Amino acid sequence: MAELPRAVRQAMPLAREVAVEVAKQYGVCIRPVPLKRLDIETGRWEIVDVPCGATLDAKCPSCAKRNRQLRMAQCREGWHLDQEPAITPDDPNDDQRWLVEFRADLQAHRDQAAASCEDTSAWDAAIEGVDAEINEAGMRGNVLGRTVPKRTRSTRRRQDAPNLPKRRMVPTTLGRTFTSSDGKVYRPSLFVTLTLPSYGKVHNGVPVDPESYDYARAARDALHFSKLVDRFVQNLRRVAGYDVQYFASVEPQKRLAPHLHMAIRGTLPRAEVKQIAAATYHQVWWPPADVVRFASDHLPVWQDGAGYLDPQTGEVLPTWDEALDQLDADQDAAPLHVIRFGNQIDVKGVLASTPDADQCIRYLSKYLTKSLGDSLDADNPAQRQHAARMVDALRFEPCSPRCPNWLRYGIQPKDAKQGMTPGACRSKAHKPDHLGYAGRRVLVSRKWSNKTLAEHRQDRRTWLLEALGQPNEPTDPHRYIWKPVPAGDANVPPLAMRLLRSVAERQRWRTHMARLQAQADGHDPSVTEAVAA
Repeated sequence: MAELPRAVRQAMPLAREVAVEVAKQYGVCIRPVPLKRLDIETGRWEIVDVPCGATLDAKCPSCAKRNRQLRMAQCREGWHLDQEPAITPDDPNDDQRWLVEFRADLQAHRDQAAASCEDTSAWDAAIEGVDAEINEAGMRGNVLGRTVPKRTRSTRRRQDAPNLPKRRMVPTTLGRTFTSSDGKVYRPSLFVTLTLPSYGKVHNGVPVDPESYDYARAARDALHFSKLVDRFVQNLRRVAGYDVQYFASVEPQKRLAPHLHMAIRGTLPRAEVKQIAAATYHQVWWPPADVVRFASDHLPVWQDGAGYLDPQTGEVLPTWDEALDQLDADQDAAPLHVIRFGNQIDVKGVLASTPDADQCIRYLSKYLTKSLGDSLDADNPAQRQHAARMVDALRFEPCSPRCPNWLRYGIQPKDAKQGMTPGACRSKAHKPDHLGYAGRRVLVSRKWSNKTLAEHRQDRRTWLLEALGQPNEPTDPHRYIWKPVPAGDANVPPLAMRLLRSVAERQRWRTHMARLQAQADGHDPSVTEAVAA
């Protein structure tokens, strides 16, 4: 056979790339995590590929698609419930009991040290570490509750915000029902879309005049958008008079500002929902961050035992708590920022098991596999420049009390440590893929579907095993020991081979499912298998 020209050979795809594309086609994870599993009963070690579980297409389209389908099922099951969800806490296991007992023992030693006027810092650090383990062990809340007094401010509403009606709370999560003239009972729900206000005139997602576009306000609104959503839910429940449950997703608009789609169980008058949105605001009570005290050419310096100092005067910068104390003492102080929703509010009534409900669920999950930055049109230079200006506005904006950017404004961040540099915060809020929004993309209330996401995943697994005719017996959690596989382990086959094995297994699943479907439809299984192949 004649040798192919070099240019032709270079244009040929790599076999590994082809294997990855085939894996995507069959819904196989393209970044499987190899783990070693020891079977206690047989004493056999084996390598098991575990799906990476990515939620974004850019990382793994197959895992992202499964996650999106799981969220769609979660949304569908909880939207129009007609029975109260019964959430019963699990009984504590042995590890959880031991952690709480150990926490009690540490607290007793700490109290003894304090009574003897001894230094308690070591005991405090140990208690803090155990508290973190308690949270990771699946227990909600702190053992002793709040140990630091909460800063309180006046709850009087702003004069520029309308008042809200308040109904007496009823212990239910279900919405009202309506009976038609023919006796049919309806239980409608709501689909609400909330946006942020305008920062300047835009055309096709790009500011008409970038110089007058309020990027500073847009950046702060994006950073604190999640708090505004929390306030909206609080106000919604007060006005509705019952424990409103919701499933919401945060998506980017074409102008790169976050906005919210929310499925709400139950219904309220549209005018009332719009009134709630108009009256909702969030005040950010942080120290001033509008005057730059330390630019990049003379940044604060770190001194062990003292913290960050002014490089010229040697004065120690105020800590985060000291800065808040100064803010509390100032009777004329104003919040750093006030965030509100914009005027564009869409409220739609939805009935269960209708095409509108299915369309809304698809819309809620439409962009879940994309990052906020993926809404950017890569072929549009003007929009790329718009995104770059937005990222630049976020660069020195404090995103949290621990953000290094506070040094730029003469304040030590909370839990300050050596090496902090303004403009180099590692929070995802400052990254181009997030455009200022660092919160969760999917917001689900605790009593939405009466199931956790893990339980929805288990339902999906149970259905698949039953369809494949596989036993669905509970696995003994103590039967296997899992260990990570070191990088470069010779026992791990190449990625292409592992992907092809998973593809072959998926092909067997599809063939079996096609046979079952053909039998259910009364068709010839051999014909259906040929089509599936």
